[in-house]
Amino acid sequence: MRSIAALLLLAPQARANAQADASAGLALPSDPVLAALIEQSLAARPELRQANAAVRAERERIPQAGALPDPVLTLGIQNDGFKEIMVGKMETSFYQVMVSQGLPWPGKRGLRTDVARLAADEAGASLNRARLTTEADVRRAYLDLLLTRDRLDLLARLERIWITSAGFARSRYESGDGVQSDVLRAQLEQNRLRQRRWGLEAQERTTLQTLNRLRGKPVDEPISTSTSVRDLTLPELPAADAALADALARSPELAQARLGAARAEKSVALARRERFPDLSVNAGVMPRGQLEPMWQAGISVGLPVWSYRKQNRAVAESEARAEAGVSAAQAIEQVLRLRVAERRAAYTAVADTARLFREGLLVQSQATADSTLAQYRVGKVTFASVLEANAGYIADEDGFLAAVADAQRIAISEAELSLDPVGVAGAGGAIAAGGMPGAGAAGGGGAGMASAAAAPAAAPAAAATASASMTSGM
Repeated sequence: MRSIAALLLLAPQARANAQADASAGLALPSDPVLAALIEQSLAARPELRQANAAVRAERERIPQAGALPDPVLTLGIQNDGFKEIMVGKMETSFYQVMVSQGLPWPGKRGLRTDVARLAADEAGASLNRARLTTEADVRRAYLDLLLTRDRLDLLARLERIWITSAGFARSRYESGDGVQSDVLRAQLEQNRLRQRRWGLEAQERTTLQTLNRLRGKPVDEPISTSTSVRDLTLPELPAADAALADALARSPELAQARLGAARAEKSVALARRERFPDLSVNAGVMPRGQLEPMWQAGISVGLPVWSYRKQNRAVAESEARAEAGVSAAQAIEQVLRLRVAERRAAYTAVADTARLFREGLLVQSQATADSTLAQYRVGKVTFASVLEANAGYIADEDGFLAAVADAQRIAISEAELSLDPVGVAGAGGAIAAGGMPGAGAAGGGGAGMASAAAAPAAAPAAAATASASMTSGM
């Protein structure tokens, strides 16, 4: 079992490396509302209480595993004949008081205690997972709430743009410089925006209900927010080596697998010790009334005559489980290394995309939309150009929000030490479902951003193009 011992030595070493490197920590953005939501969820979530109770239950098994078997008290009588009690009259008639105590073979109790203690530590790792998941669930739901409310604000800005555009189209039509189709198209887009608002409002209610469920409150209780996704800073992921060392040290799944391998190793040692028989010591006294009392003492030993079918098979079973435990720990470590690398690659892409939007693309897009609208007012461009410019501007605004949200989700998964592939934790669905509407001027619909969300490791330019295609028809 050298491989198990070597495997278990990796855990404290990785933990020490992670603690020694200050860059291993990941500071996630927070605000008073989010902090309160996390605190309330940690205190109220029944899954955490369930995991905590399971740990307490496993801890109570430790002293039981190492305890001696209960002694056995035997009371009896031996009498000569059936006519009367002959105790005190016949030498072979007596009362009997006997006590027997089972004694496991030396070493068995200690090994059983070790097995129970490791099982309790495994339950503790499950509790750690429940805590990490609880905080991550609250952070993701809160991020979804902020993103939905930001998209509602963005929708209101788009409505104002269309009201202005509709006014220009009507003025030009009434003056004979425009066509009726421009007026009708502007009215159509305003109706589509109302339809989209209903969907976003429903999504807001659903996210609010999720947050209230996580913190044990009535599902429709309102939650006020003052933070915007656009104001969130991009978290700085730690260096690759520090992030990996931190993941290997803190991963509940890896800790649980390693503890399971250690418990299996102890079970092998216990199974081998089970080949030796337990003992039973007994002592008794037999009062005989007026005659001198009798006493007896003895020891019983089990005979392992069926060890080939029992004890030997138990050893083989435990060895196989130990081998499986080592392989499980190795597999989890491999997946953990992969996820750390995946998240870094995905984060680099979405962070670069967000910076591209923030450092100039949004300003350029808004300037283009304002200029196109002004030129349409004086008849230099068509209304289709206004549609295209507005669609591009809103698409860029929504793409920026989506990129920032994706970066936050990846950072949340990093802090959670999630073993899920990047993009599975709800990022793609939230973005695709919450994307801004298109008016159909340039086609595209919502498929583009859904694809970008499902593969956040794509190049920044590709992500920006996908975002634009989602809202291209404004």
